[in-house]
Amino acid sequence: MKKLVLAYSGGLDTSYCAVHLSKDLGFEVHAVSVNTGGFTSEEIKRTESNAYKMGVKTYQNLNSVSLFYDRVVKYLIYGNVLKNNTYPLSVSAERIIQAIEIINYAKKVGANYIAHGSTGAGNDQVRFDMIFQTLAPEIEIITPIRDEKLSRQEEIDYLVANGVDMSWEKAKYSVNKGLWGTSVGGEETLTSQKPLPNQAYPSQLTKEEEETITLTFEKGELVAINGHKELPYRNIESLAKLASAYAIGRDIHVGDTIVGIKGRVGFEAPAALIIIKAHHLLEKHTLTKWQMQHKDYISNWYGMHLHEGQYLDPVMRDMEAFLQHSQAAVTGNVTVTLKPYHFTLDGIESKHDLMNAKFGSYGEMNKGWTAEEAKGFIKILGNQNKIYHQVNAES
Repeated sequence: MKKLVLAYSGGLDTSYCAVHLSKDLGFEVHAVSVNTGGFTSEEIKRTESNAYKMGVKTYQNLNSVSLFYDRVVKYLIYGNVLKNNTYPLSVSAERIIQAIEIINYAKKVGANYIAHGSTGAGNDQVRFDMIFQTLAPEIEIITPIRDEKLSRQEEIDYLVANGVDMSWEKAKYSVNKGLWGTSVGGEETLTSQKPLPNQAYPSQLTKEEEETITLTFEKGELVAINGHKELPYRNIESLAKLASAYAIGRDIHVGDTIVGIKGRVGFEAPAALIIIKAHHLLEKHTLTKWQMQHKDYISNWYGMHLHEGQYLDPVMRDMEAFLQHSQAAVTGNVTVTLKPYHFTLDGIESKHDLMNAKFGSYGEMNKGWTAEEAKGFIKILGNQNKIYHQVNAES
């Protein structure tokens, strides 16, 4: 039989693919899911059980949470990346690692075909196809949902006719949960006017008393919460649990899709937003003016290229090298207060703090230069403006 690896989520689209590819097209289907955060052991077992009901030959769940952090998330933190100053690239960042892991698995099991359930209208088809084509151009890509232009009801009718009736009623909200946040889509996000209602978000307010926590960074990585050291990705999980009790991290992102249309999606990313803002504050104290300026545009390009599926372009490794090197002095503690629906950054402590009082206090006094030196500096600094306006006084 023709061996095929299917990127399997367990939803309607990939369930249709599993049955159709094995039953109608004669493929030997090997289903694989990639855990980049958000899967419980019970959910993994349920997904595996359902996959075999669809007639797959084998099912594999790959735990890639640590890899996702090491290859992608830590650079999003180094860069304080927020798409359109809003979205921490929660789901789009995951798709990159998922695609790489799936194609590597396909090569490992010797598959000649690989399939995914993306439609022809979204970003994921681009991310998956580009990475598959780059890493394994010899493997043929099969995309039944995109090629056959199926409606949701047509998929349901097909599965029921083939003995797979699993109550496929469409949930009111589509929720995709991962290490770096959760996306939320519904009828409100299909238009430009309506907000998502409170109940659409996966976490609800369960704690109202304010809580102050300390985040410890070493060279840009979150290594401890309240003095308790743990692996950075574990700290992200712990912080998400702490902050979600306050319903922190909700927003709606509006942006340009890879295929050229505007898209709108809700998200809940408490850990991502707190870490990015806390890390950025620490950088303001520990990096030079020019480091901050150049990091801004490099980080923006890094986030854009990642979103657009360009992760494998070597320029990404170039930018990662810059971002990592910039973190040499980004070490210290950041104090954050959690409150219902929001948080505040209270301050930082770091041996690398460039606000060191021995050099002077802004607006108060200086200790490193004289008044005459200040006057001379200002005179030279203003020379070009002065010359320009004198030369062009008549115009």
